[in-house]
Amino acid sequence: MNRSLCVESRRMIASLMMYARPELEEANARFWTLIRAELHAQGIDSPEHLSNDANAFDVWENPDLIVSQTCGMPYRIWLQDKVQLVGTPDYGMQDCPAGYYRSPLVVRTDDPCVDLADFKGARLAYNARHSQSGFASVHAHAAASGFWFENQLETGSHNRSAAAVADSRADIAALDGVTWGLIQRFESFANKLRVLEWTAPTPALPLITSLDQDPDAIFTAVSNAIDALTSDDKTALGIKSLIKIPKDAYVAVPNPPHTDLRHPNEKA
Repeated sequence: MNRSLCVESRRMIASLMMYARPELEEANARFWTLIRAELHAQGIDSPEHLSNDANAFDVWENPDLIVSQTCGMPYRIWLQDKVQLVGTPDYGMQDCPAGYYRSPLVVRTDDPCVDLADFKGARLAYNARHSQSGFASVHAHAAASGFWFENQLETGSHNRSAAAVADSRADIAALDGVTWGLIQRFESFANKLRVLEWTAPTPALPLITSLDQDPDAIFTAVSNAIDALTSDDKTALGIKSLIKIPKDAYVAVPNPPHTDLRHPNEKA
């Protein structure tokens, strides 16, 4: 390996990629500035800029990760022994405990079907097979109704899953509940969609850090940064607070059976 590339790979890294959107870029940048200042107060150095465009697993599995946000399913399958939990942002999801979220099953507004069972045989759009909110949650929800979607479309993101339903390339999709709120705020196709049902709540997307960092100090830094956000930025980002959810709560969520659990960075 080129030595310069090796050195580059060992630089500190951080990201807040999971709910990043162009409309929130400035608010996220101000949030990161506050987090950096609080990390410095805790004696923790951090990169000047976020790596929100980097490959997610390259960030999450980096031994010099300062802080990032991941999804519950990758955490329990691949990351739980490679990183430490810092805390879970609470987005104040309706009908969820603090720090939990759930997925709306969205369909087209002009679709006459009113029950999930009516969608047996329909085409499901999902972002990725290792997504808790986009795949595992809807698998458990459909299983309770005695079926699974055999006709599927993998889209690569919740936004594209929602768009696929809106333009009739798919019939139904499960979305991250926070992302659904952002879609309703920023996407013109949102009025073509309605929520059919909601899945059961599960622990929301946690903040993680590498094994070499102090997760309690980072928790304090991020909590202080949330408190220091302006009311406008806090509203824009939707973050209420940071809470502790134990590892066991994440690991206890079941994975869909017979799911291809090959690491996403592995070549097929």
